[in-house]
Amino acid sequence: MARIPNTQSAAAFDGTDLINTVLTEEANRIGQDIYSRTLHTSPWIDLIKQTAFADGMGYTQTTLIYDRAIPHTAADAEGVTWNDMGNALGANSFTNTLGQGLKDSAEYVGGAGGFTAGTDEIANVAFAKQLKQYSIQRTIIESPRLSTEDLRFAAHRTEQLRAIMDRMTEATRYTWENRYRDEFERLAGNLVLCETTGTTIKSDTIDSGDGGTTADENFEGLSIASGTASTSVNVENTTNASETANVSESMANISNAIMDKIYYNLVRKGAGNNAYGRENGRPVFAAVMSSEASYQLQTEAGFRDDVRYNNAKVSDLIAPLGVEKSFRGFYHLIDDLAPRFTIAADGTATRVLPYVVASGQLTTVNTAYDTASYEAAYVLHPEVMESQIPNPFTGGSGVSFDPVNYRGKFSWTNNRDNVSNPDGTLGYFRGILASASKPIKTDCGFVILFKRDSSTPAA
Repeated sequence: MARIPNTQSAAAFDGTDLINTVLTEEANRIGQDIYSRTLHTSPWIDLIKQTAFADGMGYTQTTLIYDRAIPHTAADAEGVTWNDMGNALGANSFTNTLGQGLKDSAEYVGGAGGFTAGTDEIANVAFAKQLKQYSIQRTIIESPRLSTEDLRFAAHRTEQLRAIMDRMTEATRYTWENRYRDEFERLAGNLVLCETTGTTIKSDTIDSGDGGTTADENFEGLSIASGTASTSVNVENTTNASETANVSESMANISNAIMDKIYYNLVRKGAGNNAYGRENGRPVFAAVMSSEASYQLQTEAGFRDDVRYNNAKVSDLIAPLGVEKSFRGFYHLIDDLAPRFTIAADGTATRVLPYVVASGQLTTVNTAYDTASYEAAYVLHPEVMESQIPNPFTGGSGVSFDPVNYRGKFSWTNNRDNVSNPDGTLGYFRGILASASKPIKTDCGFVILFKRDSSTPAA
């Protein structure tokens, strides 16, 4: 009498378990490929420092930031007061040595307690500090449902699986790149609106929901176009030509004059101590911009020889990104998906994405991205922020969980369901991404907004 195989044997017999095994192995390969294929492809992925998000401390954590400090006198004047350690010898009597101070004697001790700051040797150093909060966020990426039956009989199955793996890798890279760029823009403490004249570095701006024209809100925490009025910058009201000229009239193209202002501002803030490189004793910072913006700076009239005669070696951290030389104190790191915007007459900026999704499936190049007039560039510094990613957690105290990798490592998921998946022949790739952006020295981060189609360099 023939023996009827059980469900598990039948599944193995029809090849479903074999296909599931293959897909599970492919999921592991996706995780490895995501790391290898995204490394050295984007400055955002390479240069944003990554650390672990602390377990057992809640979803929201705080960091204590100490601002720079220099000595000052009681009158709040920078610096210190230098006084003689002994009394003037000319005031002494050479016939009587009683009750008088003698130069170089130990009678007078400079710097002793009780003196008044600013009038004696004492100067004060005040430590300004602030607490900043940051929270963890996550997103989930899933592939379309795949049929193991279709894959079992499909021609060129290996090629199809490889194509699926490539698309999932690309999706993860694109997601992380946008995450780091958006978070850097949100945390950066300085906004530079490139104008035809009078361009300044702004730490205070006007958000779109303010309704006023007074720059009374820190740029840190705002974005050029975040989608909400209360967290977006009002570009029109924040320009120096506020209420006297339209944005399209006052804004100009990126220029080396503006980059010079940013460079010297960074140096005076002490950012050169941990720059991405040094040349001729001077720090070299990193500027992330599109190919067009880099070309605009390097071909600006009067500055072309700066590239021609620069033979300095690029730092080891920057070299893997393909950068061969610096230009006027900056490494130009190319981001050809740099954010572009349209700006309405009321100063509201709208992000124009480089790709659009049609019918929920087809991803095509957005032609509006090529015609958008405004673009953003960024000056990075390694101490502006950290991206903290949770470590996998497997449980404790006798309770165990499946470990979750929060870096976007995909796992093959095949959940049986009596209605939608009774035979266990439908599955999908699923990846979880989570991170928290820890603010540190945010005043070393710069966002530059310029009019890319203007023929006038900003000044």
